[in-house]
Amino acid sequence: MRFFLIFITILLSNTLLQAVENKPYHHNEDGTFRNPEGSPVRSRDVKFSYSTFSKEKKKLDLTYPSEHVVPQEKVLSDLNNLKDDNYIAWIGHATFLIKLGDTTIITDPLFSKNAGPLMFGPKRYIEPAIPLKNIPETDLFLLTHNHYDHLDYKTIKKFPHKNAKVITPLNLAKYFNKNNFKDVNEIDWYQSIEINNDLKITLMPAVHWSKRSFTDTNKTLWGSFLIEYKDKKLFFSCDTGYGNIYKTLGEKYGPMDLTFMNIGAYDFRPMFDKSIYHATPEEALNIGQDLKSKKVIGMHWGTVVLSLEPIMEPPVRFKNAAPQYGYSKEDAIVFKIGEVKKLEDILN
Repeated sequence: MRFFLIFITILLSNTLLQAVENKPYHHNEDGTFRNPEGSPVRSRDVKFSYSTFSKEKKKLDLTYPSEHVVPQEKVLSDLNNLKDDNYIAWIGHATFLIKLGDTTIITDPLFSKNAGPLMFGPKRYIEPAIPLKNIPETDLFLLTHNHYDHLDYKTIKKFPHKNAKVITPLNLAKYFNKNNFKDVNEIDWYQSIEINNDLKITLMPAVHWSKRSFTDTNKTLWGSFLIEYKDKKLFFSCDTGYGNIYKTLGEKYGPMDLTFMNIGAYDFRPMFDKSIYHATPEEALNIGQDLKSKKVIGMHWGTVVLSLEPIMEPPVRFKNAAPQYGYSKEDAIVFKIGEVKKLEDILN
C-alpha cells in the first residue's frame, strides 16, 4: 500500500510538472498572463502620479479642427449608401465598423461619456460618430482587452445587437454572458474561429497588459486580431508597445494588406518619457513594417485624453514619419471621426 501511494504521488507530480512545462510562455503558473518572450519590461523607476497627470492634463488644449469630425447626418447617410459594399468606418478611438461581405464587425465599442468605472475616468471630448442605437446590424463583436477605453461595460449592457458572435481573449466572456449575448467565444493567442467560408479570425499576441481593479492585474488576456477575408489580411491591433514579436508575426502570417495601429496615448512626461505599452506614431509604423503591412491606419487618438501629448500631434507625426519606414504619406492612413471608406478604395 505504501509503495502504491508513493507511486501515485510520483505520477501526479510528473503530470503536474509536464502540464506546467507544456503551458505557453504567456501563461504564468498563477493563472495570470504576460507579454511575449523578449518584450520590453516596465522599469521599477517608472512612477505614475495621478495628481501630476491631472495637473499636466489641464494644460492641454482640447480644441480640434472642425474637419476632424464628419457630421452625424452624413455618417448615417454614408453607411446606408455603402450597405452593399465592403467598408471601414471610424466611430472614434478604437471603435470601427468593418463590413466584409455579409458580416459587419465592430471593434472595442466605446460609446460612454467617460472611459472608467461609473462616472470616473477620463471624459471623451468628442462624441461617437453616431449613437449606439444607430449602428448597423452587427454580426461580429471583437474585443481586444479589458481596459475601460476598450471594454466599455455600459456599452456592452446596452448593445442593440446581442445575437452578434463575440470573440474575446481568455477570461473575458463573463461580461457578455451576464448581459444576454448568445454566442460568446474566448480564445487564446494563435487560436482561430472560422466565421464563414470567406472569413476567419485569429487572436494574435500584443505587448500590453490588463487591469480593471486593484486585484485583477493581468488575470485576463489581451490580444490583436488577424482578420482574413478571402485573399485579404487585416490586422487589428490591441493597444501595444513595440516588441520583437511583430517581426515573428510578419514572417509567419504576413504580408498584411492593412494594419490598424494605436498611435496615441504615449507621452507621460514629466513623470516618465513614454509608455512601453502604447506605441508612438513612429513605432506604429515600425510595427506595420515588421508585419509587412502594405498600409497602416492610425487609431486610438483624437477622442479621449489618456496621456499628455497634444491631441492633434499623433496624426501629424504619423504622416511625417511614414517615409522613414517605407510608406508613402498616403499609406499612413488617418480617418476623420465618422469617415466611411470603401475597402477597395483604401487597399488600392
